[in-house]
Amino acid sequence: METNELLWDVSAEQSVIGAILLTDACLPEVERELQAGDFRLDADRAIYQAALALERMGAKIDPVTILDQTAKMGQPVSRDYILQLMEITPTAANVSEYIQIVRRDVLKTGLMDLADGIRDSVLGHTDPTDVMARTAQSLDKLMSQGNAGRLSTPAEIFSAFYRQRDAIDSGDAKGYVCTGYTALDQLLGGGMLNSGLYLLAARPGMGKTTMALNIADRVAQTDPVLFVSLEMDDEQLAAKRISRETGIPSQKLLMQPLSEREYADVGKAAKELSTLPFYTNNIPVVTVDDIGMLARGIGGLRLIVVDYFGKIAPPPSARRAGRVEYTTEISGALKNLARTLKIPVLVLCQLNREVEARQDKRPQLSDLRDTGALEQDADGVIFLYREDYYAAQNTVDPNLPSLMEVHLAKNRHGCVGSCEVAFSMASSRITGVSRDRKGSRPAAQLRLEGT
Repeated sequence: METNELLWDVSAEQSVIGAILLTDACLPEVERELQAGDFRLDADRAIYQAALALERMGAKIDPVTILDQTAKMGQPVSRDYILQLMEITPTAANVSEYIQIVRRDVLKTGLMDLADGIRDSVLGHTDPTDVMARTAQSLDKLMSQGNAGRLSTPAEIFSAFYRQRDAIDSGDAKGYVCTGYTALDQLLGGGMLNSGLYLLAARPGMGKTTMALNIADRVAQTDPVLFVSLEMDDEQLAAKRISRETGIPSQKLLMQPLSEREYADVGKAAKELSTLPFYTNNIPVVTVDDIGMLARGIGGLRLIVVDYFGKIAPPPSARRAGRVEYTTEISGALKNLARTLKIPVLVLCQLNREVEARQDKRPQLSDLRDTGALEQDADGVIFLYREDYYAAQNTVDPNLPSLMEVHLAKNRHGCVGSCEVAFSMASSRITGVSRDRKGSRPAAQLRLEGT
């Protein structure tokens, strides 16, 4: 076997093609990074070229259409080989990793070929000046190949913009994901921007998880959502969601007997919620890479929610670094994840006790300083604040809704400002608020809009 053959991981190449066959959603990412000539096997190259041709025609990409298209292009492949690729590919969720292995092998092979060429030229008594000149040209070409998919030309930049506009104008796609809260969406300019990183921050117990669950379920009414919970088990999340639908306190759902009527209400709510494309993690410790793999396994995913930032495990390479260093790395990885998947990532963030040392305890952007570069990386920062959170114990009735201030403190693509919602602690329900001309009202008199 030639040395260059040893540098080539055939399983990675086949897994890239297998991922395309499993889901054409990964084709744009492959197209950005790899060219047809990067595939060493003739059959893999033919399948990739057929997939690109089908994409340009707007046709569906699946094993049947690939078989037909390769035959039309004079490069037929066997049905058995296509089935083999789909069988040996572990998951399309890891296509980014497969792509990087292929890119690495292409560059290694190119360098070995270049080294062989230099050696042959020198031994063949070619003028050293000519050898260096040709070597420099070859290195430039190899470096350009290494940057393939990493640089966008001016034409590509505006092509991407107009593709997005075409999708929006045709109704095929939106540039944002609505939170489901009208006042907050208006502040955001419509909703959370695709590829955007958003923070939902507050003190512990203020209602972050409840707000995030409400947003996630509203999005899940039409599109798949991944809710990564690093604090609560599935049964606890389910209890909070059922509580919102039934009005039965989540504490009772988890710890106390229920009446026949309550069981009936719970069954009805659980049946309705179980139809929503709302996915959670079943592993208690995850890195950002783990979140990415979970996300890539969900077709049509429109939102990732992570509860919460402080519980995300650092990558192995950063575990010996200081807290600031690895939180900065996690923050950057979350932003990269949003950009790669082109969907919003909403991350819950817990503020420290210094907030409570101030007379005005409303959160400020400076309260995020312990989270590395999170504020800098975020496209939007949303703070939650409730006055009754700081009221004397036993003076607040958890069965009555209270005002929650929702403050958009940072918005990279629009204005900032505040709105109010009604928070019902016992039932985990957060709703819009309708006010009369007199302004604020006692909690018991709040008029709620929607559910």
